[in-house]
Amino acid sequence: MIDLKSFLVLAQVIETGSMSAAARRLGLTPSAISQIITGLERQSGVTLLHRSTRKISLTEAGERLHFHCLRIAEAANAATASLEQARDAPVGEIRIAAPIGFGAHVAPALAPVLAEWPQLRLRLIVDDAMIDLVEARIDIALRVGSLADSNWVGRKLCDLESILCASPAYVERHGIPNSAADLYQHNWLGLARNMPIAPGASGFDANDIPSFALDLIDDLGRNEQMTLPIRTSTTNQITLQQMCEQGMGIARLFYVDVRPSLERGVLVRVLPQQRLPSHALTLLTPSREGEPAKVRVALAALRQYFSSLHGSMPF
Repeated sequence: MIDLKSFLVLAQVIETGSMSAAARRLGLTPSAISQIITGLERQSGVTLLHRSTRKISLTEAGERLHFHCLRIAEAANAATASLEQARDAPVGEIRIAAPIGFGAHVAPALAPVLAEWPQLRLRLIVDDAMIDLVEARIDIALRVGSLADSNWVGRKLCDLESILCASPAYVERHGIPNSAADLYQHNWLGLARNMPIAPGASGFDANDIPSFALDLIDDLGRNEQMTLPIRTSTTNQITLQQMCEQGMGIARLFYVDVRPSLERGVLVRVLPQQRLPSHALTLLTPSREGEPAKVRVALAALRQYFSSLHGSMPF
């Protein structure tokens, strides 16, 4: 198969009118240009140029090839322009993966970017499962907590504060805990991802009670670890908050998510004098090098949005 570079060189020779001029434009020597054209003629078996000491002209075969060489050159220029546009201007589709609970934050974070760049499209994949980022062609992924080993580049965005919440109706029926010891007497809501869902599943015992570990930190920095039984579980962070608002129990929730509910009185904070460990929110991208403009502007918008949220601690 003939190297496409030979056709591009021939197009430049024809456009500039000489091998010397084509060499200057392509950053090659005239002898290199001549060797490329000679090689193209030898490989194709036809003469393409009439050469003289003063000028060059096309043979009949060269005339027929000229049109195709111009099309190849135009396609190469269009490809180069496309790469430059991807580098310099946010265009095309950007794919962002986020846990379900954080999908509501991505839209307001990127709304100004989409308004400013009408040629940019957003595809937001919200899923609490660890999807294959490469197969889904993800540009940016948001992850909470510890990260699995990966070739992707992780950049810490901020620390997110967790708090304990209950609804006023629940507190009215069951009272509000005044100490850590009181927590054992309450109904707990929790996330239970990847739990067996039916008797007979591997490792499942119908009599097992799911639980979760809770770390409480007091004003002196002392840590108290507790294991609390979960009465009602779900695999979805949004559903967990909804169940808490319906008075089904106490839940550990992210402050950035529940702040509106706290302000409206839909939820109240439990044991506000105690702190819970924060969770890192991390941005994952395939690479730091050669990031297209659409990724750069999206990263900047996400950083600005989360750093301005009350209840998140910018890193």
